[in-house]
Amino acid sequence: MGGESRGVGMRNGVPARPAAAQASAGDLLHLVRSGRATTRGALQQVTGLSRATVGQRLDRLFRAGWLREGAGTPVSSPLGGRPSVRLEFDDAHAVVLAADLETRHARTALLTLTGEIVAERGTALRVDEGPERVLDRLGAEFGELLRASGRAADTVCGIGLAVPGPVDTGTGRIVQPPIMPGWDGYDIRGRLRRAVAEHAGPAGATAPVPVLVDNDANLMAYAEQRAHYPDCSAFALVKVSTGIGAGVVVDGSLYRGIDGGAGDIGHIRVPGAPGSAAALCKCGSYGCLAAVASGRAVAARLAAAGVPAASGSDVRELLAAGHPEAVGLAREAGRLVGEVLATVVTLLNPGVLMIAGDLAGTPFLTGVRELLYQRALPRSTAHLEIVTSRLGGHAGVVGAGALVVEHLYAPERVEERLAALGV
Repeated sequence: MGGESRGVGMRNGVPARPAAAQASAGDLLHLVRSGRATTRGALQQVTGLSRATVGQRLDRLFRAGWLREGAGTPVSSPLGGRPSVRLEFDDAHAVVLAADLETRHARTALLTLTGEIVAERGTALRVDEGPERVLDRLGAEFGELLRASGRAADTVCGIGLAVPGPVDTGTGRIVQPPIMPGWDGYDIRGRLRRAVAEHAGPAGATAPVPVLVDNDANLMAYAEQRAHYPDCSAFALVKVSTGIGAGVVVDGSLYRGIDGGAGDIGHIRVPGAPGSAAALCKCGSYGCLAAVASGRAVAARLAAAGVPAASGSDVRELLAAGHPEAVGLAREAGRLVGEVLATVVTLLNPGVLMIAGDLAGTPFLTGVRELLYQRALPRSTAHLEIVTSRLGGHAGVVGAGALVVEHLYAPERVEERLAALGV
């Protein structure tokens, strides 16, 4: 991820001491944000920089408004002498806009730089209406959030978007998405930036900001791992809603594969599943996991049995009401997903496996555990914790916001931005 320090790396799990020539203002900000060094003395000790050089580089961060001196209890200096004043990242100097786009609705949010949700909105919206209409709607939602919160558009430093499809993060474009017709290769960054400028007022039109796009399961995994399992070095999240996808965080960074396709487990074929030979997936193949065990697949089976259901969200409501047929089918779907996850767990050996999405509840989780523990070797599951989402419906926007912040405040980008500010 962009938040990994260029000058302050890790050696055998311990923060490495960067060479003085490499410890830039961006590196110092990274040390403060991560909590590794929060006083001038600690920065000197970790980086090897002189007191004067640390002071000069911190001065640039103070003038940019990105760093402040804390008002709490002074901290004892590792170099001795008088207690030092604690340094803090100033999260009040800007805000982030984030959206989590689902197949039938979207959640938009305004967040602080530390990930707190200031305001949010939910709206019914169909992803198959196409990128032009959908992104314009998101721009309008962002404009409403800014007006409702009393924030000016020029306080926005970046925009993050979670989408239900594979993303080439280098270009921000979606690549052959099975459930997003019309989105393949579309310039999401440019269109969303224009939509925000159009709907957020005059300031938005004169202050273009970076737009980052990533897969929804990736960003949910990133948010959940950072918030609740920061010490877990191998974390996997599986989202089961309209489709099925996974996000993987290894050593604090998202693992995306070479072009954003990692985690697309919904298109692993499950030939032994009931009706798999006739289960046509959105990707064009038969018998994919998403075609037999997703929220859409369970909804289709319920509808065939005379139970009104058209989507994963309908199944979620039926499960919440304890509908017996929905409960049985969710458990069966969990068993199918568990069979695939036995391979995933054997390959990744994660410490935490999180189930999220519309079907994430006791019946589905029970089914997952039944097959996973039955099929995977005990060695692979001995230290595995299987849990459900803790951030719930907020995980996507929190992850999208974190993606933006880590991108903007990465050490090398800090230097670029300070230079652009003339600091």
